[in-house]
Amino acid sequence: MATFVLVPGMCHGGWSFEPLTERLRALGHRVHAVTLSGVSERRHLMAGGVNLDTHIQDVTALLEAEQVEDAVLVAHSYGGMVITGAADRAPGRAGSLVYIDAVVPSDGDSCWSLVRDEERRWYTDVDETGFGVRPQPFFDPRATPHPLASVLQPLRLTGDLAHVRRRDYVYAAGWDGESPFTVFHERLRQDPAWTAHAVNGRHNLMRDAPDELLKILLDAA
Repeated sequence: MATFVLVPGMCHGGWSFEPLTERLRALGHRVHAVTLSGVSERRHLMAGGVNLDTHIQDVTALLEAEQVEDAVLVAHSYGGMVITGAADRAPGRAGSLVYIDAVVPSDGDSCWSLVRDEERRWYTDVDETGFGVRPQPFFDPRATPHPLASVLQPLRLTGDLAHVRRRDYVYAAGWDGESPFTVFHERLRQDPAWTAHAVNGRHNLMRDAPDELLKILLDAA
């Protein structure tokens, strides 16, 4: 059986993966659905010091504490920044990477640098603390502000992730209007080191297409 570590997008907690978490566990797999520092039930940790490094450490600390090896790291949206950093910093514990309509950074990239002006305008709409990016109105009602510093901080990588045996990109093909993730899908589907998928659903594919996602995750494992 495989071990899956699920990392949510901005403003969401591990609960955003509930449809997948239940199905994977029912099949006997080990699943850790992460809530990042400063968000959702960990909102009390919100502060100016919570950044991308903090979120990467959330994942690497879990991998170490749970003695996870050869994990399938799965990310939605912003979470792509986090699993890329975690795979780099804990190379013996990450076997496969799955990006669900997510950013795919290289060394020196930030979430801010990888998105459009539309997303940047959203990021700068901070809450009354000055530290948190407000949830979008259409987000899950449980969504909370997200640490601004985490989307501004550039990712620093020490290697080329050559140790990762498989990388999958799952593109949400049902956006209303232009998707900010099309650029990643178009690039990666031409790259033989990646397996690319286009799934008919909106950005939250965990809600819109859980059965298709389940098949992709099992294959990646």
